[in-house]
Amino acid sequence: MGAFDVHAHLTHPKLAHDIDAIIARAEAAGLTTILSNGLNPLDNEATAALAAKYPIVKACFGFYPVDTVLEDMEALGIDYPRDSPTVSAEEGVAWVRAHAEEAFAIGEIGLDGYWVPEGPLWEKQERVFRELVQIAIDHSKAIIIHTRKREQRCLEVLREMKAPRVDWHCFGGKVPMAREIAAEPGHYLSIPANARRSQNFRRMLEHLPRERLLLETDCPYLGPEKGVDNEPANVAGTVKFAAELWKTDEASVIAQLSENFERLFGVAP
Repeated sequence: MGAFDVHAHLTHPKLAHDIDAIIARAEAAGLTTILSNGLNPLDNEATAALAAKYPIVKACFGFYPVDTVLEDMEALGIDYPRDSPTVSAEEGVAWVRAHAEEAFAIGEIGLDGYWVPEGPLWEKQERVFRELVQIAIDHSKAIIIHTRKREQRCLEVLREMKAPRVDWHCFGGKVPMAREIAAEPGHYLSIPANARRSQNFRRMLEHLPRERLLLETDCPYLGPEKGVDNEPANVAGTVKFAAELWKTDEASVIAQLSENFERLFGVAP
């Protein structure tokens, strides 16, 4: 039993150059598991390499919702800030399917209406999402969801497909919908490290069922201090904040969250 980060991007250029120190700080902060989420085939491969080197890191293979239609967006002249090579939807799905059995979980995947304009691209994005969800179901893997501006549709698809184990990473919707998700069998929500300065995430920590919560960083984003790169060690600060809100001790928070982690992923953190 230990603290954990269910959503990190350890391959990000802001972190990759200092990974030894970042891992050491995470272990010193009490973390026993870090889930590094891939975005596309190249990033998935880098994530797998990290997991092979550091036992604390678990590789999650995904296909970021924007990346699934990035080829089409570029053809339409829609700008998106991505440095890695663009791959086709077919190539991205094929990579995840070929390596799904090696993954700790399938993620991050989902639906994004923030960067992707409504219309035919939404339809294609959903088709790809459904393929990825089915891959996770076929291989009995938990799913890590990214969604912006399409939360309701994402939930509808997951319900329709009867996805049994889901974490909604950094859920940006309203608290009432978060409650709806938390009531869904097998669905969890992970709270990032900026919870102390985010009213929405604070309210989720306060009001959602504790047995449906997990912790994450989404590093290098969403750190405790605005403008400062985030890292997995900062989960410890969220544990402390949760203990304050729940009027309990940090050991009890970690025990509860570890139980949640094990129910979702099938193994203790």
